[in-house]
Amino acid sequence: MIDKGTFGTLKALYHTFGCKLNFAETSTVARTFADAGITRVSGGEKPDIIVINTCSVTELADKKCRQTIRSFHRRYPKADILVTGCYAQLKPEEVSSLEGVAIVAGNDRKGDLAAFLHNWLESKQQQNHVRPASDMRTFTPSCSRGDRTRYFLKVQDGCDCWCTYCTIPAARGRSRSGTVDQMVAQARQVADSGGKEIVITGVNIGDFGKRVEKADNDGNRTLVRGSETFLDLIRELDKVEGIERYRISSIEPDLLTDEIIEFCAGSRRFMPHFHIPLQCGSDKVLRLMHRHYDTALFRHKIERIKELIPHSFIGVDLIAGARGETDEEFIRSREFINSLPVTRLHIFPYSERPGTKALDIPHTVTPEEKHRRVNEMLRISEKKMQEFASQFIGTVRPVLLEHGKPGSPMSGFTDNYLKVSVEAPARLDNTIVGVRLLELIPTEIGDCHVRGELAPLPSSFII
Repeated sequence: MIDKGTFGTLKALYHTFGCKLNFAETSTVARTFADAGITRVSGGEKPDIIVINTCSVTELADKKCRQTIRSFHRRYPKADILVTGCYAQLKPEEVSSLEGVAIVAGNDRKGDLAAFLHNWLESKQQQNHVRPASDMRTFTPSCSRGDRTRYFLKVQDGCDCWCTYCTIPAARGRSRSGTVDQMVAQARQVADSGGKEIVITGVNIGDFGKRVEKADNDGNRTLVRGSETFLDLIRELDKVEGIERYRISSIEPDLLTDEIIEFCAGSRRFMPHFHIPLQCGSDKVLRLMHRHYDTALFRHKIERIKELIPHSFIGVDLIAGARGETDEEFIRSREFINSLPVTRLHIFPYSERPGTKALDIPHTVTPEEKHRRVNEMLRISEKKMQEFASQFIGTVRPVLLEHGKPGSPMSGFTDNYLKVSVEAPARLDNTIVGVRLLELIPTEIGDCHVRGELAPLPSSFII
């Protein structure tokens, strides 16, 4: 434990890439540093240290991380740069070679960054604290808010799936999680601080409870099989007074059980909002990807959600142009997506990742064809999103308002995840209010915002 004041008057700047999980973890690092006396600054002040939490989901993500590290070093040449996250975990030597980098820390060492910084300040010797994913034994709970109204609660880390296109198991290690009691305690802290909404996040949250960290009498950490499930978790979170909204972040279709869907349908706190990765609508390609489901199971999950919660928002992840996705398989995937009552698609062009099994699949898709397929799926997404949003024009829905820039309307999300702009007094920040949805606002392809006005909230929405 680093004591308050250890670092004197040091100032830190934080930069995060990637997923909501990374943002939650950066927030925890920042709190740890603040407890040790390090002041957080924005880009306007010169920092003494810069913490960069990286992503490595694609080769482009790696490139952006490298560019950002170099850019910060040019801008603040005297600052010490601490790099962590998936890019640091997978390519520590590459990160260490970049100018200005003082510390490289693996994904499971983020909680030790303050100690590493203390050692660096004493020795001024570059440090590399990255161990193999197979040796990861710890789970560090994280909960972030940042400038948002919503909080992001990390409940799980790691993945056991080893999909052929993915490096996450190598970057994050085996699936592991906290306990229900730990997560409920975090939710209560959010409620005590005035938080209204929590997004449950992790690498593979449906695996919650599969393994938990345990220390022996000598303090050695190991992972043991757990006895709790994700359904156990959400049942207990639902009981926390003060939290008015929960959203389930991305959850695998084979782990989204009918019991979870049924529980959410009957809950007043779990929002009608799901995000479910599909990756491809072709069974042949799903097998090549080593996904743990087929299109029949995926369709069943979507139809069950719509049967029980017809007004729910359903986001879907897709990879365009994966190895093995021939023209014929892409057409199958496109037709499958078109047939589903989903709301919005998150489309990613397939990216080659060194060391993945996908590289053994012979059929490749040209960059130009990937780009064409991405755009074709984006048009489908835009159509589905507009159709979904249009059916709620004229209705009143609950919106958790967030402050905007001075002179601009407030904004927020409805229960079913429609982004709304509304003229409202600043005192309504972090308050759930009724908003009548008036009209769709044109925006970038694949997205959709709504203009609204304050209106009395129907009693059916009041907890």
